[in-house]
Amino acid sequence: MITANNPAIDQAQITKLLDHWATAIRARDIDARMSNYAPNVHLFDVVEPLQYVGAEAVRQRAANWLSSFDGPLAFEMHDLRIASDSDVAFSHSLNHVSGTKTDGQKLDMWWRVTICFRKMYDTWMVTHEHNSVPFNPESGKASLDLKP
Repeated sequence: MITANNPAIDQAQITKLLDHWATAIRARDIDARMSNYAPNVHLFDVVEPLQYVGAEAVRQRAANWLSSFDGPLAFEMHDLRIASDSDVAFSHSLNHVSGTKTDGQKLDMWWRVTICFRKMYDTWMVTHEHNSVPFNPESGKASLDLKP
């Protein structure tokens, strides 16, 4: 199916999708969080392994992460930018999460996210997601205390 190219509409649809995800993360709703992932999605995350391949692997990773929190979970996206053209789009943002882990440890973390979308049957689907944190080249450790 060929659809008209309207970047403003595409970007509004992607923004709505990402807002839906943010709400799902705060609610720890794995099904809502997994909406709009392509079956063959690739995820590069901030934790091992090097990649997660396929929606089921990404679902398991998301379920493990969301279940690691106890109590309220705050999540927000900042500096969201979206570019789209016909049936391909990408977004990037600085994301922030804060909450208490099930072991009592407080987490307050920023990280970088790039998401690649493909319009399939008039629905934007995620085909690739890349999460990253900078690292200190002298220590070799992740820089988890940076803030924008």
